[in-house]
Amino acid sequence: MLTKRSKFIEGVKAGLPVAIGYIPIAVAFGILSKSLDIPPYISVLMSLLIYAGASQFIGVNLLVLGASFGEIIITTFLLNLRHFLMTATLSQRFDGEVSKKWRAVLSFGVTDETFAVSVLRQEDKLSKYFILGINTVAYVSWNLGTWLGLFFAASLPEVVKVSMGIALYAMFIGLLIPHIKKSKPVVVVSLLAVVINSLIYWGSMLWGFSNGWGIIIATIASAAVGASLYSEGKEQV
Repeated sequence: MLTKRSKFIEGVKAGLPVAIGYIPIAVAFGILSKSLDIPPYISVLMSLLIYAGASQFIGVNLLVLGASFGEIIITTFLLNLRHFLMTATLSQRFDGEVSKKWRAVLSFGVTDETFAVSVLRQEDKLSKYFILGINTVAYVSWNLGTWLGLFFAASLPEVVKVSMGIALYAMFIGLLIPHIKKSKPVVVVSLLAVVINSLIYWGSMLWGFSNGWGIIIATIASAAVGASLYSEGKEQV
């Protein structure tokens, strides 16, 4: 029991940078939802049950535009396909057998940032309680930020509201930079993903790819190249 608790607390500590970074982004989501006249209970339920930052921002905009439920579901599904890859990768790092119930709980809490913190740990194997600690502190902070945005942050200066729009990207870059300095594979895969996604974005008018598909293709392609170049026993290109 002590080991379980210590692993959970260790995970909470490791996830604190993510949790702190999530608060202003969730506040921005709350402010956006309120400005679009989305009922507060819908915004709260989105953070509690969906818990997917980019999808929530897109979801409230689609609601305002009058998109059908089918369009919203398909759009968010495509946007979040990368979670299949992230959870599959993370499942290879468990330090023992993990039941389906545990896998379901842990997969719900996986985000881009919690995945980055987990998978870039130096340990070869990770405790499920450690991952649960990271996911829990991030989840709580996201929901806390949503409440703050809905009920307490309406009077923020306009410049602060605008700056919150890039907070998610700034936080992820902040998590990635220290590992880029130490790992050549992280550098190569990250740059490759940026290049592929940029090419798709710039050529979207010709190729007809949506932003969601651009992210999916960039993720799969860069991960595939990284796996072929840096598979076990092949650390150098």
